[in-house]
Amino acid sequence: MPPHSADTASTATSTAVPADTSVSDAAPPAARHALGALGVEQAEAALVEHYTRLVRLAYLVLPPSLGRNRRVLTAHALVQRSLPRGRTAAVAERSAIPAQSGTEGAGGRTATGAGRNPGYAYVRERVLRQALDAGRPLRRLARPRRAQLPPLLPHVWGLRLFPRSGGADELALDQRLSGLSGPARAAFALRGLELLTDEEVRRLLHAAGAEDTETALSEAADAADQRIGTADPVELLRSPEFDPCSLQARPTDLMRRRQYGRTALAAGAALLVCGTLLGLPGGGWGPDDDADPAYGHNAAVASALDPVRVRRIAPAAWRTSARTDFSVWPARGPLAEDRALLGRALRAWAAPGASVQISATPATPSGPPMGSPQLLYAGTVDAARVVLFHDGLRVVRYAEPAAGGGDGVAALDFARVDGANAAAAGALVVGRSDGNVRYLTAPWVRGTAVRDLLDPAGPARPLRRDADGVTGPLASPAMARDCRSWDTLSVRDGSDGGASPGDSDGTNPGSDGATDRLLTDLGELTPARLTSGPPSAPGDVSAPADRAAWARTACLLPAMRSHGVRSVNSWPYARQPLPESHGTATWLCTRAETWRGPGSRVLAQFQAPSETTAPGAVAARAEHSPACGARESRVLAGVLWKSRGGKWYVLAAGSGKLGSVEVSGGVRGKAPGNLLAVRAEEGAQAELYGRTPDGTRVDALR
Repeated sequence: MPPHSADTASTATSTAVPADTSVSDAAPPAARHALGALGVEQAEAALVEHYTRLVRLAYLVLPPSLGRNRRVLTAHALVQRSLPRGRTAAVAERSAIPAQSGTEGAGGRTATGAGRNPGYAYVRERVLRQALDAGRPLRRLARPRRAQLPPLLPHVWGLRLFPRSGGADELALDQRLSGLSGPARAAFALRGLELLTDEEVRRLLHAAGAEDTETALSEAADAADQRIGTADPVELLRSPEFDPCSLQARPTDLMRRRQYGRTALAAGAALLVCGTLLGLPGGGWGPDDDADPAYGHNAAVASALDPVRVRRIAPAAWRTSARTDFSVWPARGPLAEDRALLGRALRAWAAPGASVQISATPATPSGPPMGSPQLLYAGTVDAARVVLFHDGLRVVRYAEPAAGGGDGVAALDFARVDGANAAAAGALVVGRSDGNVRYLTAPWVRGTAVRDLLDPAGPARPLRRDADGVTGPLASPAMARDCRSWDTLSVRDGSDGGASPGDSDGTNPGSDGATDRLLTDLGELTPARLTSGPPSAPGDVSAPADRAAWARTACLLPAMRSHGVRSVNSWPYARQPLPESHGTATWLCTRAETWRGPGSRVLAQFQAPSETTAPGAVAARAEHSPACGARESRVLAGVLWKSRGGKWYVLAAGSGKLGSVEVSGGVRGKAPGNLLAVRAEEGAQAELYGRTPDGTRVDALR
């Protein structure tokens, strides 16, 4: 276990400093060397040796508006294009901050390797110049620079590449850097990663083509001085979040790729058939054959695409049904009888054209309906005409611009909802616009309100619904750029025969003592339910302690966006008295369950005492793990913690089923029960494990 670090004033995590970043490349002016005699081989050797440093620098300087995938590819392309053009570089091409003679750089760290290599300094300047060029806007009638265009190489067909996700601190730093100019980001990275002084940064920026270097340095200094919680922004630069050489891979839109492949295959087959028929006398489709050859001769498919035959559930069916899920939602909405709209939605579902944008949650098929689907809603939401269908396995949302005639761009969204119950079928996202989201609530929902997870003591705010159960707009955390608030939908069920949607405005959904159920938008059709408690019996977030724990957990939810999440449970599995009488910390395990079953995500948190709602420190994370779940509730995690007195400790906690906890490696210690606190040195690396009372080994979450 490489323990994470936290202190009592904040729960921000810190990562170990890579060996190749603990150097300084600063040099006094007297140490400058022109690159005129530097050969390509020497520059290439410097590039290969310090490739990861250069790519990280380029990634940080590139504008975040490019997106993580393109930033990764562009950063690698810029570094690989930074070698001298010929066998030797021209004398006019010189490094602004080349070598130094092994003196101490900024931060007191001794420069080695790159600091004495003029080839590295030359390549670094080339990388910086191109990264700054990439952030400049394209101008009309002006020839674009090579760095402003998408990279031709490297490229990985069919995959999207992006760095590993960090915690809430790294996300906050990324948002802070996105608000800086390109030269300011460069100054921030050069001061933090390259350990250059302000004068050296000023010379290097000027050599790379930056104009207002003083403003860039001022912005970089302000960004570095404003701590994120108690985390040092400069230390966060070394996080895997900003390492474009340690990547995750995800596929691009598989369904669209298949669609293009099928379209190309069908087009080729159609050309072959048409050519054959044209060669036959009297052959081909005659003028009297008006059936659509794509699906008109298949009676079952034609029936499924008939808007007259869509299934409609009676408004009161849910009151007497043995099931309480999407299958008993009635057909609602002012456009529920618009056959033309329903027909367009069904045709787009069965055979989406090039103008139809498709999205689907993981492991959700986006194929045509298997029969006549059930209509849930059809109406106008904000500036779009929206249709919601349910086919037993999926919920499908079709949307087209309300101002058009139905021939423009449309969108199809698919979400898997099999196995839903009343709690999971309480609402669907019916529309998103201007950073807001609207929900269509279940017919058994009696009241709706809005609760901000980051304000645990705050009251619920009223949220009105129309007669069809469509809520007013509320801020969507899935569309927010920061984590200053986290609005959730609070619903109160009335499956006992309560009021219909239009009978309650939701101003006080819990006024009769019923428990609110919290749902949050994670960028999908189905909002995720939030719960608290042990995995064997999770409950709604109602107790003050549960709301306080969620207030420090909410900003970690972006790690679970667009993952097909059905519910997220936060379980406070241990409370630990801190050394030196610094209060009591809480250990929580946050687990996201998916609709498809596999693919769960688990976060172990360490929440030190705090008067704010600062996010907890992520002590460990895992995917596809049974930990903290109904099948396996055991969990063990640890952090490296610094007291206010300046002493370091390895703290660890496991669930109550552990008989002992032990740490070995750089730190050694053992404690009975499920808690451990052992003195350690800063940056210590250790392995953590526990044992059950019968001697079974339990490894730390990873």
